[in-house]
Amino acid sequence: MRRSPEERERVKRQAEEASYELGKELPESVLRLRRLLRRAIKYAVASNTRVMVVLSGSDPVKVGVATASALITYEQVMRSLKLRPQLRVLYAFNQDYEDSQLRKELVKRSVKERGNLLKLTIIKSEDSRRYLGTTFQGLVLDLVNDLRPNRVGILVGVVEGGGIIIFQAPSWSSWDQQLTDFRKNLLVPGHDQPRYVFIGWFKRKLLEHQENIFVVDLDNDSIVSGQPTKLPAAAERKVTPPEEAEFPRELYSLALTQDQVNAIKQAEWLIESPKRGRRKLLVITADRGRGKSCAAGIAMAGLAKVLSRERTFRAVVTSPDLENTQSLMQLAESAFKAEGLDVEPIVDRGLIAGFRGKGIRIKYVSPDDVPEVDADLVIIDEASGLPVPLLHKIWRSHSRVLVASTIHGYEGAGRGFSVRFLGEVRQDPDTDLREFEMSEPIRYSANDPVERWLFDVLLLDAEPADLDDADLRDIREGRLQYLALEPEELFSKREDLLRQAFGIYVQAHYRNEPDDLALIADAPHYSIRAMATSSGKVVSAALLAEEGGLDEELSNTLLNQDKTKGNIIPDRVIKHLRVPPFGRLRGWRIVRIATHPKVQDKGIGSALLRGIYEEAVKRGYDWVGSGFGVNEKLVRFWARNGFQLIHISPDRNPVSGEFTVLVLKPISEQASRLTAAANREFKYKLLNSLQDTYRGMEPDIAVAMLNATAPLRDDVPPMNKLRLQRLWAYLYGTMTYETSNDVIRDVVMTYWERAPLDRGLLSREEELAITVKVMQGRPWPEASRELGVGFEDALSLVKTAIRKLAAKYYGIGEGSLQALGFDDF
Repeated sequence: MRRSPEERERVKRQAEEASYELGKELPESVLRLRRLLRRAIKYAVASNTRVMVVLSGSDPVKVGVATASALITYEQVMRSLKLRPQLRVLYAFNQDYEDSQLRKELVKRSVKERGNLLKLTIIKSEDSRRYLGTTFQGLVLDLVNDLRPNRVGILVGVVEGGGIIIFQAPSWSSWDQQLTDFRKNLLVPGHDQPRYVFIGWFKRKLLEHQENIFVVDLDNDSIVSGQPTKLPAAAERKVTPPEEAEFPRELYSLALTQDQVNAIKQAEWLIESPKRGRRKLLVITADRGRGKSCAAGIAMAGLAKVLSRERTFRAVVTSPDLENTQSLMQLAESAFKAEGLDVEPIVDRGLIAGFRGKGIRIKYVSPDDVPEVDADLVIIDEASGLPVPLLHKIWRSHSRVLVASTIHGYEGAGRGFSVRFLGEVRQDPDTDLREFEMSEPIRYSANDPVERWLFDVLLLDAEPADLDDADLRDIREGRLQYLALEPEELFSKREDLLRQAFGIYVQAHYRNEPDDLALIADAPHYSIRAMATSSGKVVSAALLAEEGGLDEELSNTLLNQDKTKGNIIPDRVIKHLRVPPFGRLRGWRIVRIATHPKVQDKGIGSALLRGIYEEAVKRGYDWVGSGFGVNEKLVRFWARNGFQLIHISPDRNPVSGEFTVLVLKPISEQASRLTAAANREFKYKLLNSLQDTYRGMEPDIAVAMLNATAPLRDDVPPMNKLRLQRLWAYLYGTMTYETSNDVIRDVVMTYWERAPLDRGLLSREEELAITVKVMQGRPWPEASRELGVGFEDALSLVKTAIRKLAAKYYGIGEGSLQALGFDDF
């Protein structure tokens, strides 16, 4: 919301009138905080760690004054230590609230008048993501009107060791009951009040971590918690270049940690090209702030130096966004200078988009275009932010790839990348894989108390439980208990179960963010169900959202209007199947379901689904459903458990790169009738859209879905004699596929309309071949690549499949030409 000039002027006047508070006697709590901070900041500088302060109060002037006072105290201590000529502080505020603007103006004015070394960079909170990878000495984050965990996770990470982090918060006593913007966005029809859980959890974690983390209650003029703590002195970083190296020694001198040196050394493995038909993949993983992108940039410069000696070196850098690559690009630029290479950066809108020099061509390429680009080396920065199917395409289309990816960070997505993408890579016999994990922080020491708090409060390091022999025996013998877990209990008394369940999600194929944790806590229609061993260890978990129960008016308006909040399944059914009464039915949408990675494919997820379905029946629900990014394995899983496909999105999800499908398992008679009709319509739509909307769909997914849907017919449509003659001429005579594809398509359409009635007639490879070539109409070269076979083999697969179908449906064989006759048609 843009503020009018009058409103902005009023805020400035208020700040000017309030700024005199700094010249008056400060509250005792602020004076005491200043004394504590002086010690804590010195300790933090010595240990290369950070200090954090939470300033809580209902009066924006008091909070603003206390913020300015804390910053000026920080500036005074740092000035006395003579460590920096300037202290850069990032200030994130909420422009939609006048009190947030007042706090910002008051701090801005006070710092300008009294903070000689302080330089404020003021941003809107919603722009937090733009500052990933940047470094500041201080941070002020306004949480008074809203608390979004993603922003906390992003911005806390930009502050380096010896720095200060300040949270502005509302009244400490009532903060956890505040209806924040985040909580308002969680409300859905039928649920007009959120739960008030997450901020209570957030407060509790602040109190549990007291080392150089201070909470000030300005309303009661008291220090709630926090203690200046002298941590071990920062260890002197010893960076030792390798004794034998193929990269210039100057490159290794740019590394800030031994971890970076070792990562750069690993990249020398990519100098030698892989053998014909093979690929090399180097994967560097790390938590945020370990310098993996910088190491990749230095390594890229080293590879360019070595490989450009014989011919022009062409490299591609890709990432979710060009901005994400700037740490990599900046270190590459420094590395080129260190090597003495005459390489010029290519600048696009103020960002480095590549390099050009003698024998060197490096450019940033959008991820979607990378598979088609010719390059000696591809570097993927922050790979966990790319869709897994796209990662597969990039990997399979290039022989040398260097990947840098986050394990634990505000994204919380690195383990999913490891499980889904690297899981397949590790099994590929034609790929040489090397993995290297970095652990040493760059910006601050490994014992930083703020990072410990951040990982704890946002569950960034949540992992599944360690399973022992007794747990494995329970699983083998089916002794598992079904748990109904409510957020109020999980975030208070059962934190162990929360960590285990969230750890399973992170290890699974889901892209998890800290916001998801707050959503689980506060969304009123969400709950968790799990399966656990007799010792209480979670081995499978599902996140459920209650949907439906909409009134008649809302159900009717959803036909032609934008979707309502929540209610994903009712919205899609009403819009695409044109059945408004479905909105009145109630059910559970399974938002996520995942099983412990060490005990998958043992029926545990299916057992959890049975428990959920049985509970839904007892609750009087009409259906249980789910939506997910479709792949072959998931189609089989849901179909095996009685869920029917009812809808598929027309576009790929921009994050996962997958088409989204919805499945339903009906309970009530009305839901059963509608689900059966929707399943038939799904198959009809897919069959008639494969050559258009879904032409680029992976054929294994199309085949899985066609086999998982009910038959549209059980008969075989007749074919006149001329068409039968043409079919025979293609199969056994001189006619080509191109002259007969209309007849061929009719035969294949019959097979898929009858599926799965004729299951076993064709091999899996034949089903894939007739789908990618006949149903999707892809050119032979493209079809051959998709099938992973040569051109002649692709021709043979299609023809062999059609021979089998023609024989079954029409009795056509090599010797049946005369029997087909030549009479009129």
